[in-house]
Amino acid sequence: MFGLFSSNERKMRENAENWLQLADKIFNYRRDQLTGAQIQDLRQKCADLRFKLKQKADAGKLKLGIESLEGVLKQVGGTFYPKSSIVENVEFFMVAAIIVLGIRTYFIQPFKIPTNSMWPSYYGMTPQVFKQPADEPGALATAIRFAAFGARPHRLDAPAGGEVLIPIGGAENRGLVHCRIVDGHSWLIFPTKVREYTLLVGDDPVTVRVPLDFDFDWLVFDAFFSHGDSYSGEAFVSEIRRKIAAGDVETHVVDGEAVRCIRTGRRVEAGTRVLAFDVLTGDQLFVDRLSYHFVRPPIGSGFVFRTGNIPGIAETNGDQYYVKRLVGQPGDTLEIKGYRLYRNGRPITGAAAFEKNARRQEDYVGYRNVGALALGETMTVPPHSFLALGDNSANSADGRYWGFVPEMDVIGRPLFIYYPFTRRWGPAR
Repeated sequence: MFGLFSSNERKMRENAENWLQLADKIFNYRRDQLTGAQIQDLRQKCADLRFKLKQKADAGKLKLGIESLEGVLKQVGGTFYPKSSIVENVEFFMVAAIIVLGIRTYFIQPFKIPTNSMWPSYYGMTPQVFKQPADEPGALATAIRFAAFGARPHRLDAPAGGEVLIPIGGAENRGLVHCRIVDGHSWLIFPTKVREYTLLVGDDPVTVRVPLDFDFDWLVFDAFFSHGDSYSGEAFVSEIRRKIAAGDVETHVVDGEAVRCIRTGRRVEAGTRVLAFDVLTGDQLFVDRLSYHFVRPPIGSGFVFRTGNIPGIAETNGDQYYVKRLVGQPGDTLEIKGYRLYRNGRPITGAAAFEKNARRQEDYVGYRNVGALALGETMTVPPHSFLALGDNSANSADGRYWGFVPEMDVIGRPLFIYYPFTRRWGPAR
């Protein structure tokens, strides 16, 4: 029982000290706005409470002193006391925002993989095609898929009957399928740019809009040309070339220009489904921004960097965050021979993806001789720079095209995939 009273008195003394600190703050900030009588009343109540503290008065007397001081503070406190719930909420969220920004800037930053240049180590946006109406998820399954995988449904119905045709070629294309860049919205609110693709059913167009970085070629391959084979850009190119050689091509006017259109051989009736697919979100991960301030990034590690000082990227895409795999440190010489990457004359080591690419295992397509690493060419990393390549070498705009990453633009390493909730959830590879 004695311990309980002792605890109550200690808490009341702490409360009294806190009230006196608030009173001092109000006096210092507002004394030029208070009348002489208000200042005198405030000082008198503060002196009375301090005297009780000094005399070690009991909890009851301290409580009376606090209530007396609070009455004055309600009259002279202005915006400091009493605070409205709106002010308190604003202050709470401001402090929370400052803490989050501090963590994001100096320690851990969330990052979303936009493209499939690091596939299959990290996934960008990918399509899931539903070839039969019975395969399409219902309303509940659609909601669950959105929550778990970030899946966004797209459904295209035929405006008329006829054969489905795929227009190809164009200046704004991301791949082979014809498109144009138009104004759109992200989350139905925020203005952004999107790609609008037009398919034909006979002579009638049907359009769909997807994010700029979405690989629509992959979608078309899976929906119309795949025979159970895994997608690759090369496989799609080969199929298009085969169709052209066989004469399965027509010319139609699309978006005001004459465009070659590949025949798919699939016919649909008016009002039936032309294409049904979900766009699955790219991997979202936390990036460790701290480690690389103290140690040099090791060969084979995931490698996040800014692009503002890389002319080959900044001129077209500006200052963005990219993720690749680190393959070269200052002084290293790189070469590609027979799908294998060589570092300083020896097969590169440091990541499982290197050997899987060399052997073309588990959807790794092997390193390709393009750009500055064309057949027989080498790249030597200059001082204070790094070389980064994508794991999906056949479909990666990386250091082979735009060169080296300045040391000052290194951000960090992928740490943990926190979304979507797939088998890849967990520590980053």
